[in-house]
Amino acid sequence: MKVVVTGSSGLVGSALVPHLREQGHTVLTLVRRTPQSRNEARWDPGEGRIDVAALQGTDCVVHLAGAGVGDHRWTDSYKRTILRSRVDGTSLIARTVAALDPAPRVLVTASGIDFYPDSPDEVTEESPRGSAFLSDVVQAWEGAAAPAVEAGVSVSHARSALVLAPRGGVMSRLGPLVRLGVSGPIGSGRQWWSWITLEDHVRALTRLLDGDLPGPVNLASPAPATQRDLMRALASQVHRPSVLPVPEIAVRAAIGQFAETVVASHRVVPRRLLDAGFTFRHPTLAEAAPWVMG
Repeated sequence: MKVVVTGSSGLVGSALVPHLREQGHTVLTLVRRTPQSRNEARWDPGEGRIDVAALQGTDCVVHLAGAGVGDHRWTDSYKRTILRSRVDGTSLIARTVAALDPAPRVLVTASGIDFYPDSPDEVTEESPRGSAFLSDVVQAWEGAAAPAVEAGVSVSHARSALVLAPRGGVMSRLGPLVRLGVSGPIGSGRQWWSWITLEDHVRALTRLLDGDLPGPVNLASPAPATQRDLMRALASQVHRPSVLPVPEIAVRAAIGQFAETVVASHRVVPRRLLDAGFTFRHPTLAEAAPWVMG
């Protein structure tokens, strides 16, 4: 298949692209700079420009691009950046996909479990939307793919949990704390942190290219954990304690409104993946922690 990928330089994209190529697929990455090979094409979501000719003959598109939610303090300006980077990019991809003849079979768009309410209760893809800022972002983000849906493309929204990897992503921040032995509970530590390893995340995205799971799909392990237990599992792999608490007020002072995501509780179950027979290589922390900290 010919697969087009945006966000190929990010944590997930940089693992997905070689995975797809190893499986024999032709992968074209969309980049904002001048293309440096025949495997790249130019796009500029902010300006609404994309190399349509390069996308001809595409079978599937995986759209991962978007500004990082934890990269900056949430000023009003950066909150607009978070929203616009997702809505504008998804809208451009969806409109382009809808206009291609023939249109790609499948569009997989990145999304997030922050769609769901802050709650200790289990949630599945059938659960209602929350009321936080990121819940509104996710609703607009997924809604921007409507032109592709209307054109008959199978559109899957990959609602991702916290992605754990040996390097990069959230572990670039958590890893040093774990190794220093200062990875105790944040706030109460009882909030649920749904997670997935990078390896399983890439495998799940690849599974969505089959096109038989349109709509929201939770990309999370089947065993969510409390924040306290997750950090303890990681710390135990490097023989470090995980007991010193980080007061919630200190978290809010340090990172501002983004703290609402850090201390929120999301106990997400990947119901649709499980029902489709997807098997996780790291279904629990017992399997995941050695891989992540190795």
